[in-house]
Amino acid sequence: MPSLVEQALAAMGGRSQLESIQSLHLKGYGHYYLIEQSERPAGPWIVRYEQTEEWRDLATGRRRMEKIERPGQVDRQTTISSGEFEATRMTVQGREFPPRVTPADPEWLDFSPERVLFTALAASDLRSDGSTLYQDVMHHAVTFTWKGFPVRILFNADTALPTVVELVRTYPRDTFWNVWGDVTTRWIYSYWYLEHGGLHYPRQVDIEKAGYPYRSFSIDEMTINAAIPAERLELPADAQKLAQRPQPEVEAWPLGRPDRPAVELAPGLVKVPGNWDIAFIRQDDGLLILEAPISAGYSQRVLEEAARRFPGTPIKAVITTSDAWPHFSGVREYVARGIPVYLLDRNEPIVRRLLASPRTLRPDALATRRREAELRPVSQRTSLGGGANRVELIPIRTETGERMLMVWFPEHRLLYASDLVQGPMPDGGFFMPQYLSEVRDAAAREKLQPEFVIAMHAPKTLWSKVLAAIEAV
Repeated sequence: MPSLVEQALAAMGGRSQLESIQSLHLKGYGHYYLIEQSERPAGPWIVRYEQTEEWRDLATGRRRMEKIERPGQVDRQTTISSGEFEATRMTVQGREFPPRVTPADPEWLDFSPERVLFTALAASDLRSDGSTLYQDVMHHAVTFTWKGFPVRILFNADTALPTVVELVRTYPRDTFWNVWGDVTTRWIYSYWYLEHGGLHYPRQVDIEKAGYPYRSFSIDEMTINAAIPAERLELPADAQKLAQRPQPEVEAWPLGRPDRPAVELAPGLVKVPGNWDIAFIRQDDGLLILEAPISAGYSQRVLEEAARRFPGTPIKAVITTSDAWPHFSGVREYVARGIPVYLLDRNEPIVRRLLASPRTLRPDALATRRREAELRPVSQRTSLGGGANRVELIPIRTETGERMLMVWFPEHRLLYASDLVQGPMPDGGFFMPQYLSEVRDAAAREKLQPEFVIAMHAPKTLWSKVLAAIEAV
């Protein structure tokens, strides 16, 4: 009797039909959610609509994807995978940025509808795994491993077609998905279509990640074995040059940025710019660290820098001010070391989810030495420390800032605005005037009179510039 995978190959049009596919040219539409930085962890999430054109060279494992997104700051995005490296170039507000280059990840190829069954057959540990009800229909399952990660495919018991492919893996080079450790990704196939030559192909694929609905994509046009000009799949010269540089994983990112050195805003108050900034706040009885972004590994380097800059000074606590994933993704390292965590009361559930997230594939310090977190939720204006660098933690409680804390430095008339002040942007202005208006309103409500403002993505800036930007809208 044919195996479940062989039956699926037959149902999709036959093994030889699928093996004959050397290239695909796809045009389609879709959407995805910015789950990692939306207003609320439970949704609704910020949505991006995308129109894409993609060329897949299945024989060599190369591809090119061109994408237009709306709404948002990105005008156009082009990704080229050479098989060894992947380069993504974005145009933002008419300005083209240098490409971001990373080692290529073969997931897109090995788990595409046209290749996933061959991926299963190539596994030495492929086996049947019983039956289960999915989408109210009985399905038969197979399991195997891919590059050491577990995979499960469910086949419709009536049609033999694959319905869902499930992969559990880590994403060590992805800033957002690295946060959650062992991530379960599901590709759900639907809208099956009879293509030329007798191929049955799912023209809609929905993707779930870590329990969230993440992306949905529908193919509008598909050409099988279309000729792809070689130059369309070549990495541009600047990307090839960048590919020769080390490409560290997120956990290994160095502290800060060479082009933006640390700044002492006041004695004992140091801001370290990076893709996501942190700050050190020395007080009479110890050191506060403002923000725990990026990863546990990044937090290790923050703590090393704290010891270098302030030798012998105990770490009192870390303060995390937002529910955006990159903002709190380094909290696990502080918890592993027994350091208290101040956070907004409304963000306690998402931070506890981070602390409970599985790390069996790549254990971190908290996974190897579990300990109870000392979380200190902030529900009202709260003072920390004394002296020149005393701070007040203040829930912002506005519409887009409802999951954020601001930090007030009374002696310096300096306000830390979490994520609500971002800039300067390429046009010299600020991102999202709505954000600016909310931090202005929150400051007025709390009777604060800042002279300067700083934020996760903003250097020390005159408060008057923020007010002027609001008036200019």
